[in-house]
Amino acid sequence: MNMDIPLSVATVLRHNNAIGDLTCGLRVVVVLGSTATGKTALSIALARHLGGEIVNADSRYLYRGMDIGTAKPTEHERDGIPHHLIDIREPTESYGLSTFLADAFAAIEEVGRRGKVPFVAGGTPQYLRALIEGWQVPEVEPDWELRQRLEQQPASELFARLRQIDPETASQADPANKRRLIRAIEVYERTGQPLSAIAGQSPPPYQFFIVGLRQERGILYPRIDQRVRDMYDEGWLDEVRRLRELGVTREMPSMTAHGYREALDVVEGRLKMEEAIRQTQAMIHRYVRHQSTWFRKFPSIHWYDSTTPGYEQQVIASVRAFVSSSVERQEDPEGSQESASH
Repeated sequence: MNMDIPLSVATVLRHNNAIGDLTCGLRVVVVLGSTATGKTALSIALARHLGGEIVNADSRYLYRGMDIGTAKPTEHERDGIPHHLIDIREPTESYGLSTFLADAFAAIEEVGRRGKVPFVAGGTPQYLRALIEGWQVPEVEPDWELRQRLEQQPASELFARLRQIDPETASQADPANKRRLIRAIEVYERTGQPLSAIAGQSPPPYQFFIVGLRQERGILYPRIDQRVRDMYDEGWLDEVRRLRELGVTREMPSMTAHGYREALDVVEGRLKMEEAIRQTQAMIHRYVRHQSTWFRKFPSIHWYDSTTPGYEQQVIASVRAFVSSSVERQEDPEGSQESASH
């Protein structure tokens, strides 16, 4: 294909007719929050008590063999609860937002058809917001040559370029997130259209109940710091060695997961382990602030401090009431109509 000729917008837009096929009124519970606030444990407890299954919305959990450094729940921790969208890609493969949305909606519908409650759990803000708002994401295949060229440029230059070609997307972008900046530039280069012009949204017909977990940073940061050290003690470097043997390189999208490139630098002798730990801790602290900024833009989040004793039972009670009200209406539709008319 001649890459000097922009692709037709019609060839890259996903005409997502599936949105119209989604179950109207299906009640979906979302569990979100910053890294290390307890989302995984809470979502499993909710699914166990309320008869649900979990749909993963954490971009780090998608890849097989990347377990320790992502804090992926073990089979024991999953407690027999079905989990969807975990270990579905090899770490040598790419996985984009449009693919996630298609997979996530399919999983939610599958869980709902079985009469179970879909619990969407994760900490990747873009995935969560795109799902809740029904973003229509242009399907543009990666241009690896272009990405490699752009990767050589500092984030400040990429951001300046994005401001020129797509001011609207730039106004909502993190100027330090090179991967997102490169993707937005890539869409423009491949289609001749700014991302903001060809993307849109069509909210799914679900009813969402959004649970948010948070902790004071004075408590959360030390928890994160200890978790990073624990990961090294549990064999993170061995995990990275296995990934390298499988042909995973630092340039692959899977290796953008926090701390993996730093661990690889330790394995290859470019960095001392203590410095890698320090850099990873600081990186995750920055990401927590980024998550918090994104989550402030979400509507109607029911926030809980996950350090408060007994908070889990409060969440279970609130979610049970949300789910039960749906069941009652299904069992007594005439009563629902009568109530609505008064």
